[in-house]
Amino acid sequence: MKKVILIALAVLFIGCSEDNKTTTKVDTIENEVQAQKHVEQELVQEVVQEVVQEVEAVEITSRTGEVIFVACAGCHGVDASKKALGKSQSINGWSSEKIIDALNGYKAGTYGGETKAVMQGQAAALNEEDMKSVADYISKL
Repeated sequence: MKKVILIALAVLFIGCSEDNKTTTKVDTIENEVQAQKHVEQELVQEVVQEVVQEVEAVEITSRTGEVIFVACAGCHGVDASKKALGKSQSINGWSSEKIIDALNGYKAGTYGGETKAVMQGQAAALNEEDMKSVADYISKL
């Protein structure tokens, strides 16, 4: 479509003639447009590569408790006051230590009732730092 418009503009500005001059000018314009597109594509690729390198250089060492709790809120509620799946205790008001003990117990398979299997999977995904972060967050709700 762009090619058609460029050709039409070239013909309009140059005039309608059957000589090689018109064809040569149209070809020149098309070549310039293609060269410009190629330069733009190269610039975009360079910028994308720079951004990817910068993102890869950033190390994520831990997540915030609030971010981790998003996965918990589905069952425990946004303020941790729901009984998960209608069966567990409400964890709202628990101390950070109690939450960490429970998470470690779930992770080890030594804690929990009917919802044990669900929580084992959740706790398995948390490292010590994540557990501390989410426990601190929940204890302040």
